[in-house]
Amino acid sequence: MTRPVAALILAALILVALWLGAALLTVTVVAPGAFAVLPTRALAGEMVGRVLPVVFAGAILVPAAVLAIVPAVRRSGLAVTAGGAAAVAAAVALWVVNPRIAALRAAAVMPIDQLAASDPRRTLFGLWHGVSVALLGLAMLAIAALLVLLARTAAGRAPSSGEAR
Repeated sequence: MTRPVAALILAALILVALWLGAALLTVTVVAPGAFAVLPTRALAGEMVGRVLPVVFAGAILVPAAVLAIVPAVRRSGLAVTAGGAAAVAAAVALWVVNPRIAALRAAAVMPIDQLAASDPRRTLFGLWHGVSVALLGLAMLAIAALLVLLARTAAGRAPSSGEAR
């Protein structure tokens, strides 16, 4: 492996690891911390709601950047699938799910947690929130797989598209 190729793979590894670290920090520290210390769940939801779009945008941009700068990864069907899965999950969350959650909050007029448990807006909010969490989890798993594939590429053991594991 030439030095320029190795440098590109290292840059891609760092980029992917940084995104994964940021996403893990968001779900394990930022979100729970916001709900633990802010005076209302509505405020905590607003704060986390400002962080998540950045995380989702990163899950679109990071795999695209990796596939653009590392030719060996582009040749791996597994890497393309992992990057694509992360990007699609994040795009759906960012442009389909998040706007629906925002619309439900606006339509509720009051904080969602103050609506009756049987209120259809609260039920629908819970459903969309669950979808958002699942999509973020999928993006994180896909990018973790991309990280492993990059590490294997760096070690000179990149699996080919047809290699069974």
